Formats: sequence, C-alpha cells, structure tokens
Amino acid sequence: MKVSEVRANAFAMPLTSPAYPRGPYRFVNREYLIITYRTDPAKLRALVPEPLQINEPLVKYEFIRMPDSTGFGDYTESGQVIPVIFEGRHGNYTHCMFLNGHPPIAGGREIWGFPKQLAEPTLTTNVDSLVGTLRYHGVPVALASMGYKHRMANHSDVLASMKTPNFLLKIIPHVDGTVRICELVEYHLSDIDLKGAWTGPAALELTSHAMAPVNELPVLEIVSAVHIVADLTLELGTVVYDYLDKDDR
Repeated sequence: MKVSEVRANAFAMPLTSPAYPRGPYRFVNREYLIITYRTDPAKLRALVPEPLQINEPLVKYEFIRMPDSTGFGDYTESGQVIPVIFEGRHGNYTHCMFLNGHPPIAGGREIWGFPKQLAEPTLTTNVDSLVGTLRYHGVPVALASMGYKHRMANHSDVLASMKTPNFLLKIIPHVDGTVRICELVEYHLSDIDLKGAWTGPAALELTSHAMAPVNELPVLEIVSAVHIVADLTLELGTVVYDYLDKDDR
C-alpha cells in the first residue's frame, strides 16, 4: 500500500478494517432515562476540569438505549453528565460512560474523546417502571427507576436541553506514554425529532467500585427525572481548548 493510499484511507483503526464507518452518525428511537440529582459541591469541583465551571452541584445520571445507530449498531450506555459553563455558555460535560459494544467504544474515544469503558448497562420497562441498571463485569454499580410515562414533560424545555453544547476531555497518549493530545472538545446533536418526553417519580442508587467510581459523586437529593425517545444525529466535534498549547499553560 502506497503512502498516498494510507493517507487517503486512514480515518480509524485498524487501517484495512475500521471498527466503525465515517460520521456523522444517525440514531433512530434513541431512548433516555435521565435522573438529575444534587451532589457534594467540593467533590464535583474536584472532578470538573478547567476552563469549565460549575454553577450548581448537579449531576445527570443517564441510561441511553440505542437500538438503531449508523455503523455502531445496537447498544446501551450509562454514565454521568455534569451541567457546566464554558465562556458564558451553558452546556454539559461528560464525566464517565459505560457501554456494551466495541464499535461505539472505539469510535467514541478516538473521534470525540468520550470517556467510554466496557460494562453491562441495561434500560428496560419493568411492568409500571422504567429501570436502568449498570453492572461492571458482573458487579452491580448503579440502579435507577422511574414511574413509566406518568406525566408529559415540556417538549420545548426537553428539546432546548438536547440542543445545548456538550463538552469532552479528549486524551491520546504518545508512543512513549506521555500525553500527545489533551483537548476540550465541543459537539452538538442535530436534526432532532423528539417523539416523546415524560416525567415521574424516580430513584437512583449508586454503589462504590474501584474501577467504576460513579459513587464518587454521591446522590444527596433527586431533583428531576425525564424519559425521552428521539431520533437525532450525533455531529462531529470541534476543539475549543488545547491543554498543551504553551499560551494556555
């Protein structure tokens, strides 16, 4: 293979059989369970990287079921998202993610810098409840539940929240183990078709685990819960802050 051919074909690994296709990526019938809770402000500040800022000590614990996604297929994920402010704009910082498929793990980490790890999340309807569970290699880590479609949520508010900017910390090491890329990445969701949004009573339990430390941000109070079904496109990202830039040190 010639150098020019490598350059033309190199967009993901492995070179000759990439783990995922080129984006953007469309998701159909993406289903969310998002429980927003109040946590310890000191612990939250210690985990959110500058230049991101936090306003209130809030965390969104999410379970997302993705039965139909471009290139990534059928998978489920779970994790913690933190409301933040960047240069005066409100958005969300993804702190940790756990999912059950290799293509979205590889693509998420390599392209955007999603902090994805392999685990066993589920999101199912259990009689009168929407239930999310996360097991890390067999060990229970998180359990969330919400009354199934008790009340319609405000669609305008939900749609506005889905259109806010999202931020990620992308880290890629050099071959000598030092950091080669350390960037704050911004991405957006687009072409959103909100098919339904509901709210209701909710509960969330997090368990301590050395390799899946979701309980580092303990649940002090449940603030709200929402169940969302939507089609949407996951856009590619842009770098908004370079931690290795000498001018920013």
